[in-house]
Amino acid sequence: MTPFTEKAIRIIQSIPEGMVMTYGGVAAAAGSPRGARQIVRILHSMSRSHKLPWHRIINAQGRISLADGESGEIQRLYLIGEGVEFDEQGAIDLKRFGYDPGPADINFINL
Repeated sequence: MTPFTEKAIRIIQSIPEGMVMTYGGVAAAAGSPRGARQIVRILHSMSRSHKLPWHRIINAQGRISLADGESGEIQRLYLIGEGVEFDEQGAIDLKRFGYDPGPADINFINL
């Protein structure tokens, strides 16, 4: 496993209930600002084995990226169950619900 993947997994695991991060936000916090697609790959291949809260990762527009269907609806229900709110257009207010692992958290994650 690469150091980037290890950091990304720890960051995703650190997202508190009721908060979200974007794919790009996780990638940047893990050290690769242009690595959003790698986060998609990590979530797809490692969510189950690492018990990742995959539902807390959304796109930069504050929306669920999964195509309309069962998976997207499950993600929406999980987030609502954690207290995350969606606006009329189906977006999440990233200023209110976005998680930013600040420098102290990043130093802990880098251990």
